[in-house]
Amino acid sequence: MFFRNLTLFRFPTALDLSELDARLAEFPLKPVGPLEMSSRGFVSPIARDGEAMTHRIEDAIWLTVGGEEKILPGPVVNELLARRIEEFEDKQGRKPGGKLRKQMKDDLLQELMPRAFVKPVRSDALIDLEHGVVAVNSSSRKSAENLVSEIRTALGSFPALPLNAEVSPRAVMTGWIAGEPLPDGLTLGEECELKDPSDQGAIVRCQRQDLQCEEITRHLDAGKQVTKLALNLDDHVSFVLGEDLIIRKFKLLDGALDSLEHTENDDMRAELDARFALMRGEFKRLFTVLEGALKLSKAE
Repeated sequence: MFFRNLTLFRFPTALDLSELDARLAEFPLKPVGPLEMSSRGFVSPIARDGEAMTHRIEDAIWLTVGGEEKILPGPVVNELLARRIEEFEDKQGRKPGGKLRKQMKDDLLQELMPRAFVKPVRSDALIDLEHGVVAVNSSSRKSAENLVSEIRTALGSFPALPLNAEVSPRAVMTGWIAGEPLPDGLTLGEECELKDPSDQGAIVRCQRQDLQCEEITRHLDAGKQVTKLALNLDDHVSFVLGEDLIIRKFKLLDGALDSLEHTENDDMRAELDARFALMRGEFKRLFTVLEGALKLSKAE
């Protein structure tokens, strides 16, 4: 269960979440109804029905919002709607107006929904109680905010806000590839995005590239600034940090995964438990480094 992307929110560390599991249990995922397009609710992160809605290791909590979404392919709907419009024209001798077309489409969707395929979806989050951080496994701010909103609904109140830095992430990352020292443990990767600060300025994306070469230096001399930067932490974690403070392409490397190879667990639940423990530890180390480097604001 390794997260691939991390959209971060911050909440006060003094917040009492001791009743979190019980509150989430009041909002479980329910099967999508025959006339519904989707359904959302909390599910157990590591087991099926009947298990706790959270999984906790020390000061880290793993929770999951599950969902069911009905699939109604657009081309199918449009084809059936075109047939109905054609039938209407044959019978009435005129084309239906915009309002009637909309009503015809709504009626068609209502008829098709009970027969639609249902796709299961899930969204995971890690809550770090020590730092007061929610890390949602998504690179989409909207999707991440939807998950936080589900927690807020269950708790009645959850003052979690998007991560904010007291310094410009763009300026800090630009300084790093320009030769300024990186925080202890961090090294440059081989990927970055540079932008001209003007509204219609050029954008340069580099992959598998030495980021401290003459080519990059020329872009910096031309005034471009770094908006995304690949980094490594102690050969344990690789990731791409964006100026929006979203962590993309998060990946645990061999330095971290070696610890899993020395465990002898044939039980799937025990394996997930070990993976979550590893994920927790590496995330906390990474967040501590970024918090200091970017002067991340604490929640009041």
